[in-house]
Amino acid sequence: MKLSPLQKFRYQYVPKLPGMLRNGIAEICVKEGAETSSVRDQEKIKALFPNTYGKKEIIFQKGENTSAAKKQVVGVILSGGPAPGGHNVISGLYDALKASNKENILLGFKGGPSGLTNDNCVILDDATIDAYRNTGGFDIIGSGRTKLETEEQFKIAAEVCKKRGVTAIVIIGGDDSNTNAAVLAEYFAANNTGVQVIGCPKTIDGDLKNEDIECSFGFDTATKTYSELIGNIQRDANSGKKYWHFIKVMGRSASHVALECALECQPNICLISEEVAEKKMSLSQIANYIADSVCARAERGMNFGVAIIPEGVVEFVPEFSVLIQEINELLAGSKADKFNELPSWKDKYEFIEKGLTNESMAVFAILPEAIQQQLFLERDPHGNVQVSLIESEKLFSALVKDVLAERKKNGTFNGKFGALHHFLGYEGRCAFPSNFDADYCYSLGYNAFMLIQYGYTGYLSKVSNLSKPAEEWVAGGMPITKMMNIERRHGHDKPVIRKALVELDGKPFKYFQANRDTWAVETAYTFPGAIQYYGPAEVCDLTTRTLALEKE
Repeated sequence: MKLSPLQKFRYQYVPKLPGMLRNGIAEICVKEGAETSSVRDQEKIKALFPNTYGKKEIIFQKGENTSAAKKQVVGVILSGGPAPGGHNVISGLYDALKASNKENILLGFKGGPSGLTNDNCVILDDATIDAYRNTGGFDIIGSGRTKLETEEQFKIAAEVCKKRGVTAIVIIGGDDSNTNAAVLAEYFAANNTGVQVIGCPKTIDGDLKNEDIECSFGFDTATKTYSELIGNIQRDANSGKKYWHFIKVMGRSASHVALECALECQPNICLISEEVAEKKMSLSQIANYIADSVCARAERGMNFGVAIIPEGVVEFVPEFSVLIQEINELLAGSKADKFNELPSWKDKYEFIEKGLTNESMAVFAILPEAIQQQLFLERDPHGNVQVSLIESEKLFSALVKDVLAERKKNGTFNGKFGALHHFLGYEGRCAFPSNFDADYCYSLGYNAFMLIQYGYTGYLSKVSNLSKPAEEWVAGGMPITKMMNIERRHGHDKPVIRKALVELDGKPFKYFQANRDTWAVETAYTFPGAIQYYGPAEVCDLTTRTLALEKE
């Protein structure tokens, strides 16, 4: 395989570890903290996790390693969508495993969690690991979205682990994947399998965070990648001066990606889904808010601009959320077949008109026809609207266009409005990890082995103090149950890790809020440029603006 020059040099990059992990395996000891409790629904979570609930938080520090020596066979699983740095989690885990005992083995279960239940794995060796160090993607063993949640799956997993001699499993994933890790750890503990389970926090969406997990890995690289592209678009907009660019970015359940990109680039508009929900903003109000910026800039002779749209914002609009619920009910069961058999969109529209309430039909009627049809296309496995497929960037530009047409009629808008659309998603998920993510992920993997060596299970690998240089990072672990609560999922109460939304009273949003009115009118764009891997530390090891503001 021919390598690019950057790829060759990235293989040679040596990730930085927290100070206490640089001492060598033999000189790392454990300091235990207080016992923990779940973030909510304590009694219910405790009842579901009697063997793994309430465990202590721990940190690693310099001192004599007191763990019992034994040969380890560790299995690793990549779960969910890719995030930059996943390969370095595996590299860090591998290096710590081998530093402890050359006879230790790392098994990579292929294709995600199903690799465990299908007994589909490969032994990871020096040559394989070295071919993926500091590179993006999850292609070393592949990923998947199979959920480990049934008794049958757990039983099969236990049998596979016994067959392979596996002593521990490391699951690298987001909130759902680490919820599965907690449930699997509880099953293994309850059935005395002797198999430990450790999780690692991954998601570019940034919604796996709390007082303990300062940042999920991949968020840094993905937002830097998106910010470079947004900066490029802004430069083009300011050069041509004739288009408004509506840019949708990933983040269905939270707006961390959109907010970070706004802090990096200072666009004219950035919607924050959590604020939309808090203020109960309607589609009309959002359209008018964007149109106000278009008009104000047009008065200054600037018929161009940039608006960032979070992927899931429409779900946070109360009236749209109700519309989605009614559509899901409208097409429940056999009614979907009846709808799909109708010969034309006109017939289908009449069916919809009869099935929706007047309030929801009023919302539906103002949507562009293309968006209306998107709501009735591909459904998820539960028969529900796939909101993530809605082209919200085109929806809002169309609504703004309608508002501006009305304003032009009454003489309050005399400018020009032309829109272009972009969706930045897959472009950021497998990028070469930034130095921050390369270091952070390697530390998470190395740290995961230390948790295994000291006998912990149901824990999340935790590295904190991330706004400081890596030497000052603190490594340790926290029980996954600490992050859990009970939520209603598909008609059942389930224990899940609570997603972290953008905090409207947090420093990152407050900074954005204090400056956005200026950005809306002026051309205050900043241009982050490409991720830098070599050069001054203040450029190459830069953390996200979100993390920097949170830790001021």
